[in-house]
Amino acid sequence: MTPGATPPQGLQGTGAVTGAAASLPTRVLRHGGYEALAMLRNGEQLVLAIVLPMLALTALVITPLLDAYGPSRIDIAAPGVLALCTMSTAFTGQGIATGFDRRYGVLRFLSTTPLGRSGLILGKAVAVAVVLAVQLVVIGGAAALLGWSPRAEGILPAAVLLLVGSAAFTALGLLVAGTLRPEATLAVTNLVWILLAAAGGVIIPATSLPVAAEPFISVLPSAALGDGLRSALVDGTLDPVACLVLLAWAALASLAAIRWFKWS
Repeated sequence: MTPGATPPQGLQGTGAVTGAAASLPTRVLRHGGYEALAMLRNGEQLVLAIVLPMLALTALVITPLLDAYGPSRIDIAAPGVLALCTMSTAFTGQGIATGFDRRYGVLRFLSTTPLGRSGLILGKAVAVAVVLAVQLVVIGGAAALLGWSPRAEGILPAAVLLLVGSAAFTALGLLVAGTLRPEATLAVTNLVWILLAAAGGVIIPATSLPVAAEPFISVLPSAALGDGLRSALVDGTLDPVACLVLLAWAALASLAAIRWFKWS
């Protein structure tokens, strides 16, 4: 460059080529969007996220299984199925995806990029939130068509519980995916989902289960989320015990994942 010439735009005052890296929030949102699309485009994930909860909702409404637990079948079924959606996306779906990403070296590669490990985890949390929002629209819309009318004053408490619940189940899913082989992660996450859905207090309130089992089931994150959502959407109140149980699970699972998670 000749003396007195004007430097090209982008080099003025820097001495380097332009192209600053995107900010961490931007990187996290982009990665979260990518992971959310990948989950929604995956047939197995879509069945787990939408089809199975929809079938569960329909079956619970047309059968007398829930007649003894509330004012109407749909009022008890809808909160429970929303809790199932949270478990399927945050725990099973995220656990399986992370487990196979770990096997193929995707986690190790992405952790060395500007996204970093913290950005990668935050991106996964964003993906869970996006997919869960899609589930809430689809399942909530279907429940409304079936006659569901949740209490308006319970919407905010329900949102808080869903947020804390998704954090707890995401941490649990990452813990399983980061410590077991992918095949074991696939088996464990699906088996746990089935067991919690059947007897974990998600659909049937923990207080209605056998007395001997109630103390153990009531401290499970599944029972806390199911009972908490029913309190919010049926009674319009926030269940503080359920919220504290979910916060405890989120904290303990996060600490365990930080301690034992293996990136490769």
